[in-house]
Amino acid sequence: MSTSGYEVPAGTIRIENRVVNSRFIATVGPARSVEEAKAFIAAVRAEMPDATHHVYAFKVGYGSSVIEGMTDDGEPSGTAGPPVLAVLRGADLGDVVIVVTRYFGGTKLGTGGLVRAYGNAAREALAALPRERRIPKATIGLEFPYPFFEQIQRLLARHHAEIQEQSFGAEVTLFARLPVDNLLALAAEVSELTAGRVSPVRLDTDEA
Repeated sequence: MSTSGYEVPAGTIRIENRVVNSRFIATVGPARSVEEAKAFIAAVRAEMPDATHHVYAFKVGYGSSVIEGMTDDGEPSGTAGPPVLAVLRGADLGDVVIVVTRYFGGTKLGTGGLVRAYGNAAREALAALPRERRIPKATIGLEFPYPFFEQIQRLLARHHAEIQEQSFGAEVTLFARLPVDNLLALAAEVSELTAGRVSPVRLDTDEA
C-alpha cells in the first residue's frame, strides 16, 4: 500500500559564509505552519539582534497546497528574498523556513553580488540539511460486528493503519490512523468485506 509523502527538515542547521568581508549566516529548520515559521524567524532575530539584515523565506505545505513568504529586509528589492525562495522552491522540501542573516562587512556587493551571496548561502545550508519523510495521515473510526474483527484487523495492517483505541460493546468500535493515500482503498475493501454494511468515518487529518 502507498506510503508516499514529502521530505521535510529533520532538524535545524546553520551554515556561515563570508563574501567580501560580509558574513552570511543561513539558518534552516522545520515550519509546519505560518505561525511556526514566524516564531523561527523571530528566534533568529532575537539571537542576532545586531545583524544588518535578516532575510527569510518559507514554504509551508507541499505540492499544490503551499503557503510561501519572504522578505528582502532592507536589501535592494529582489536581491535577497526572491533568490532564497527560489532555492527553497527547487529543493523538493515542504514545511521549511530559512533565515539568511547578514553582517555587513563595509563593502557593497552590488545587485548581482547580493543575489549570488544570498542564493549560495541558502543552497549550501539546504544541501547540508538532514531530512525525513512526512506522510500525511488521517484518523478514522470504525464500528462493526464481532465476526469481522480479525479480517478488519488484517485490512488495517495491510494499509499501514495504527489502531489508537478500541472498545467492545454491542459491536466493536475502534479508532485508527493511516496514510491519507490509503483511505479510499481501505474503505473499498471494508465495504466489500461487509457487503456495504461498514464504512470508515474520517475524523481528522494531520501530518505526523
